[in-house]
Amino acid sequence: MELYIALVDDTEDVSLDFGAEDEERTLRTVKIRHPLATFFHLIFRISAIVTYLFCDWFSKSFVTCFILIITLLSFDFWSVKNVTGRLLVGLRWWNQIDEDGKSHWVFEAKKNKSTATEAEARVFWLGLIICPIIWTGFFFSTLFSLKLKWLALVIAGISLQAANLYGYIRCKVGEETGIPSSASFLGQQFLQRPDIIFGAL
Repeated sequence: MELYIALVDDTEDVSLDFGAEDEERTLRTVKIRHPLATFFHLIFRISAIVTYLFCDWFSKSFVTCFILIITLLSFDFWSVKNVTGRLLVGLRWWNQIDEDGKSHWVFEAKKNKSTATEAEARVFWLGLIICPIIWTGFFFSTLFSLKLKWLALVIAGISLQAANLYGYIRCKVGEETGIPSSASFLGQQFLQRPDIIFGAL
């Protein structure tokens, strides 16, 4: 049996940071460290759902309701993709074009997430998952009640919410498995060519 001994230089200075773990645990248990980001993560998506449900009560104009809801959904898509994902869970995704004109999807996860708290992460993921489910419910209710003019709006809602959900799941899966995050063919086609979906409407 062979014995391996690691040689350690006794003169080397080793800094022991005994309080760092407690500090990090305390920071993570703080309820909400980014209240404004948490507010904007939820406000646009909830406003779009509430407006969709009650828009007929306030306005008889389909065009006004359509524009208002699409605007809220667009604000939500932008804020979640560019701000709240980075602040609340340390994840972000985007598309970049290289010198050859090829499109590349990038999914990133921040290694040190000391700025995010568990409560913020819970709010982020619940909002990201529940809202597309609600819009899917709207899709079936619109389809079965034959309100076909609302169908385009509901499909836009599902598409915008699902795109963010897909992007952040890819970031999270890439972070946990340690594999490079490159989009699948179906996901790439969906994110690159939304006109395939909206062009038929």
